[in-house]
Amino acid sequence: MDRSVGVAKVRVLGRIPVRDHEFPLYSFHVGPDDKTLPTLGLFGGVHGLEQVGTQLLLSFLEGFFEQWTWDADLKERFQHFRLVLFPLVNPGGMFLGRRSNPNGIDLMRNAPVEAVGKTPFILGGHRYTNRLPYFRGQENASMEVEAQALCDFVREELFQARAALALDVHSGFGAKDRLWYPYAKSNVEFPRIKEVHALTDLLDRSYPNHVYNVEAQSSSYTTHGDLWDYLFELHRAEHGERAPAFVPWTLEMGSWIWVKKNPAQLFSMLGPFNPIIEHRVRRTMRRHLPLIDFFLKATRNHAVWTE
Repeated sequence: MDRSVGVAKVRVLGRIPVRDHEFPLYSFHVGPDDKTLPTLGLFGGVHGLEQVGTQLLLSFLEGFFEQWTWDADLKERFQHFRLVLFPLVNPGGMFLGRRSNPNGIDLMRNAPVEAVGKTPFILGGHRYTNRLPYFRGQENASMEVEAQALCDFVREELFQARAALALDVHSGFGAKDRLWYPYAKSNVEFPRIKEVHALTDLLDRSYPNHVYNVEAQSSSYTTHGDLWDYLFELHRAEHGERAPAFVPWTLEMGSWIWVKKNPAQLFSMLGPFNPIIEHRVRRTMRRHLPLIDFFLKATRNHAVWTE
């Protein structure tokens, strides 16, 4: 990312050894060092098979860095606003072609959060064996390095902000692109539902032809160990009842959109989770970049949905 020089601060949050390789966990930071400023966090690659999420964020960054070279208005907007990115949380899993990290643990089932009520068998997170998908890790074990790095990063970069949004990009089975808000752990109403409704209304009015179903994650299924449930509750515990706005979102791209057009993808390890044909990759990048732009503007203009 040579174009990031002079635009973003780049940090290494940790290193993941896999066989004879070592993969750094890179983060990018744009804007002032004042962490109380409104901040948007973008995240991808939590599941190693879902490469398209990281592709989307890197595509966004490439265009963003290029725009920075000529757009004076863009630079001015970032005098009082911050953008942070952790575009590839699970490089070891991506290298190995696994959903899990190299230890066989599903990072999005790895937080110390217990679901309320019954969860889908296996899918909701389990402790049987890391040979099965959706393994949470052993009970009372520390979180995995990648999961802990994400949590530490969010606490450091988003928790002090007067308003913060997070967008975590995934893909999975389904014919719809979904925007999920918490909770994954239960059907209890999300405490920030007022802000969720305000943001959804803003999205509907600003992009009336958008493609997203906005819904609580629990409306699809409930899980143990969701990192964003954990971080939201941690933020609320640290700040109390007067906590500033922090709303984490998950973009779940509906991968059946790609499989339906190219059923042969089902015979590929990556096919059920990613567009494979090049023109569909480019189309997917175009399809979702406006959503990132919306989140940028909504975070910067947070008074519209927090008051």
